[in-house]
Amino acid sequence: VRWPNLNKKVSDKPGTVHFGQLVRKHRKEKNISQEKLASLCNLDRSYMGRIERGEVNITLERLYELANALNIPVYELLPNPLE
Repeated sequence: VRWPNLNKKVSDKPGTVHFGQLVRKHRKEKNISQEKLASLCNLDRSYMGRIERGEVNITLERLYELANALNIPVYELLPNPLE
């Protein structure tokens, strides 16, 4: 029996890392600080940093809040699986 590695960090998953990179890219394009974006989404700034580093999985609700705060469609924050 092969047991799954339960100690694997979320950041080991390329999708969450790429998602975080997309959040950071759009935030910087809009000249919004990490602190301001966190405030717009009712998040702690340190949690926003963890999102951008791909250390956490966020809920769909948070995804929509981020897209709304950045004034972009949700799909622009989703990694393209073909890249």
